[in-house]
Amino acid sequence: MKKIHIALIILIAILLGVIISTVSESGTYVSFNTASEKPDRTYHVIGKVNLQKEFIYNPEKDANVFGFFMTDTIGTEKKVLFNGTKPQDFEKAERIVVVGKMKGEEFIASQVLMKCPSKYNKAGESEELSNGSLKP
Repeated sequence: MKKIHIALIILIAILLGVIISTVSESGTYVSFNTASEKPDRTYHVIGKVNLQKEFIYNPEKDANVFGFFMTDTIGTEKKVLFNGTKPQDFEKAERIVVVGKMKGEEFIASQVLMKCPSKYNKAGESEELSNGSLKP
């Protein structure tokens, strides 16, 4: 077997490994309860920020930690810690998606994605989302 054939076989094996790991690492939309069952996996949790509770931010202790309380689609509330700064217009978001893992009773987010109100929404779409029916 020629060296080029061996190199192509190795390259194909590496590409298959990358594709498989990408598919297996892609998160799924779940509730906090499901994310608690397998804390080693990365999940996407959709919910709403509880604006009645204070945000967690102490720049003297750690300026790169932002925390808040979030209620998922089935009504479970958890503390979410995000290793980053507070996103702009965070309080105005209709819904948010946090990507990360459960660690004990806290959700450690690596990303915070926001669904903000938009003048481009169709009439009634915003009301539908606030009634609890979510479209990921």
